[in-house]
Amino acid sequence: MTALPGSLLPDNATVSQGGSLAVAGCDLLALAEEYGTPLFVYDEDHMRARCREAVAAFPDGVAYAAKAFLCQAMAKLAYEEGMHLDVATGGEVHIALAAGVPAESLVFHGNNKSMAELHAGLSAEVGRVVVDSFDEIDRIETVVGEGLAPPRVLIRVTPGIEAHTHEYLQTGVADSKFGFSLAGGVAEEALARAERSPAMQLMGIHAHIGSQVFVVDSFVKAIGLLAPLVQSIDASEFSIGGGLGVAYVEGESTPSITEWAEAVKAAADATGIRSRILAEPGRAIVAAAAITLYRVGTLKRLKGGRIYAAVDGGMSDNPRPVLYGSGYEAFLPRSVEADRHLSVRVVGKHCESGDVIVRDAAVPEDLQVGDVLATPVTGAYGHSMGSNYNMIMRPPVVFVRDGRARVVVRRETYDDLVRRDV
Repeated sequence: MTALPGSLLPDNATVSQGGSLAVAGCDLLALAEEYGTPLFVYDEDHMRARCREAVAAFPDGVAYAAKAFLCQAMAKLAYEEGMHLDVATGGEVHIALAAGVPAESLVFHGNNKSMAELHAGLSAEVGRVVVDSFDEIDRIETVVGEGLAPPRVLIRVTPGIEAHTHEYLQTGVADSKFGFSLAGGVAEEALARAERSPAMQLMGIHAHIGSQVFVVDSFVKAIGLLAPLVQSIDASEFSIGGGLGVAYVEGESTPSITEWAEAVKAAADATGIRSRILAEPGRAIVAAAAITLYRVGTLKRLKGGRIYAAVDGGMSDNPRPVLYGSGYEAFLPRSVEADRHLSVRVVGKHCESGDVIVRDAAVPEDLQVGDVLATPVTGAYGHSMGSNYNMIMRPPVVFVRDGRARVVVRRETYDDLVRRDV
């Protein structure tokens, strides 16, 4: 296989005369030496550019889906660039507020918000609450009855769309834990109840059909199904949610945020929707901005020909391959433009046979123990879904910009692993 496609690298990736890779003027090998491995390296200006693109594409309002990657620095960055934040738990609300994001700029999601979470969100006066169940309506009415102001809400509707993505990432099908089904009049019942309730201000309808969706036609179909419902309540707001996919491996392609927005707005116009069109991209903002650096500790060559390259991370910093069978590329930052003719299975150091990062990775033939090995497009759902399995310390996160690196999340220590024990 030829060299890694440059399209999978962050916007500000460059190759030195010696063939090594730098991002935003910071050499990756030098970063690995300074901060250790595993290490998440994010191109800050890449993320800022995607935020600005999203704000321009959805001028009525666009929220960054914080579940993709969240820390205080990321919350602050998205808000600085004009985005609201889509938060799904009390913890995500807390981090956003701690970063200085005004509560008015938060869109509060979650299919099972507790009384404590709702009380905290409504006390802070979050901008929107996306209502997911009749039980949640009951809880909101109880919390408001305790003296809090009625929140502005969107009713989440599952349109019955089977988006072209992994089964676990489909959230718009009728059989889903999320939202109110369009089938059987359930969504209409929820909207009628929200309209009658003095405990909430109904703003409109929300839909999210899934994650890592490559085909904009899936969004267009959802809009066609939801249009009569949106029009029936004269909704002031209609959110298409997020889910736009990104390319992870050679040969994949996906629409840009701008192209996605154009398709969504054209479908809304064609169906007569006059509501403000909102959206919540997450993966599309951060995924391609990051590279994860590992160090190769073991090369095990089996008699059948397979080569296992074991690195110092694994499913604790990137569980996506284990959860969804997600594919990634691999390369050596010391020779990013080298042909990759050697096939290896990149595995982690966890006590699981399924701890695989890249099942069939193409790497240069001179791969050796001690090399820094990198996987691109790891900015979404790696750090945020990470764990301490086997008591592995979670990696640090570094933002790079204009030749400077700054740690925004420090590496955990052994002391951190026992800090909560009593």
